[in-house]
Amino acid sequence: MNDLIAKRYVKALLDGRDVKSATAICNDLKTISSAFSDEKFTSILASSEVKSGDKVNLVISFLENDNEEIKNLIKLLGSNKRLELIPDIVAELESKIAEMNNTYTGVVYTNKELASDYVSSIEKQFSKKFDVKLTLSQNVCDYDGIKVDIDSLGVEIAFSKERLKSQMIDHILKAV
Repeated sequence: MNDLIAKRYVKALLDGRDVKSATAICNDLKTISSAFSDEKFTSILASSEVKSGDKVNLVISFLENDNEEIKNLIKLLGSNKRLELIPDIVAELESKIAEMNNTYTGVVYTNKELASDYVSSIEKQFSKKFDVKLTLSQNVCDYDGIKVDIDSLGVEIAFSKERLKSQMIDHILKAV
């Protein structure tokens, strides 16, 4: 639910902006978003004993630049009791800025570490296929095969040993 609300704020923030100004807003909000990792900060924002105006002033105090648009956004979030949405807004902003720059990130899931040149060759092939700038990271887990997941593009390609085995068995049974 929070991500849907965050998307609306991001849509309003990015309306008519270029990549440079959107990145500046995102960087300002990132400084505030980093404060959400502190337990004391989140408990102050969740407290019913602290006035809404004081919460807004606290969040505004984390701003490095004197940007009126961001201050107005924080005041709006404070009046609607939605200050906890700031990390979600930052995540959505980063995603939209990546789309504006045509850069995407993905994950390669395997059960053992792949060589970096192999991952970079996968990266190049997918970049060429989808005509984007792609960065892949590795996740070594218990997946028996290899799976490339580029969530922001909606692409998932997988090869599993178990699936290959079952397809071979089905093929042999059909042949008999």
